[in-house]
Amino acid sequence: MGSWSGTRRVRDRIGAACVAVACLLVPLCVLAAWAAFGLADTGRYVRTMAPLATDPAVREAVADAVGDEVVRELETRTAGDAAVGPFVRDAIESFTRTDAFRTAWEAGNRALHDAVLHTLRDDAPSAGPVTVDLAPVTAQVKQRLKADHMPYAHRIPVEHTDVPVVPAEEVAGLRQGYRLLDAAALWLPLTAVALAVTGVAAAASRRRTLTAAGLGTALGGALLALAVMAGRRLTLADLPDDVHRPAAGAVYDALTATLRTASWSLLAVGAAMALTCWLTGRPDLRPRRGTSPAPPTATPAPATPTNAHT
Repeated sequence: MGSWSGTRRVRDRIGAACVAVACLLVPLCVLAAWAAFGLADTGRYVRTMAPLATDPAVREAVADAVGDEVVRELETRTAGDAAVGPFVRDAIESFTRTDAFRTAWEAGNRALHDAVLHTLRDDAPSAGPVTVDLAPVTAQVKQRLKADHMPYAHRIPVEHTDVPVVPAEEVAGLRQGYRLLDAAALWLPLTAVALAVTGVAAAASRRRTLTAAGLGTALGGALLALAVMAGRRLTLADLPDDVHRPAAGAVYDALTATLRTASWSLLAVGAAMALTCWLTGRPDLRPRRGTSPAPPTATPAPATPTNAHT
């Protein structure tokens, strides 16, 4: 009897250890899959960023950045005519509300993503920063300004200007991180599933192990949601002062929308699984249909004493 009890304890401990490690891997699995199949897919990335073309914060940030660059170029070519600046900014703000801007926004994001992804997947050592050519976007802005009869619009240069988006010193670290996540997106989920199945199969109390797995999955979803919120705060706090923070926050929210959905899904599925296992494991104290409770046993009456005859 003692040997059997000891074996059950060992099996339960092995099952608990396997399930605990599997639950810890769940948030990492979601993060790796998000990076490998979400961020690394150009079409999906462009579709994710496309709605931001109508975001007021993003439009304002683009208008400020492009407007400052255009005004700087015009001032060098028009002997410092500062009166042009307000007209240029108004024209660019008007341009950000057109379909042409949405087309340029998608084209710019596609070019940016292709440049970054090519660098991350390239085996050759990087000799410089990751750059993107914004000449197509500048050409569309120039066409819009000329159509609005903007003074000096024809003098806006459309040159192939490589704008750095990733510093050269950060390329090696980002490349290693991307390759690690790309590999982990395949073997990490397989490892988590194998550990979970092994833990449930090895445990003597399988219902209890499944309940713990559900609670662990829900906890992993909650931790992932907290990590996304903490990442947003840290990302915005580390930005330079000249970066438009509302626009950066909108971009972060768009890119991590899948992570937030996945975290709440894990929380809901894990809680539902744990609740189901707990409810099915409760003893049923209700009488079964078709049976009646046993009648109460009658208490025997006390014996009546008999009178002795003399």
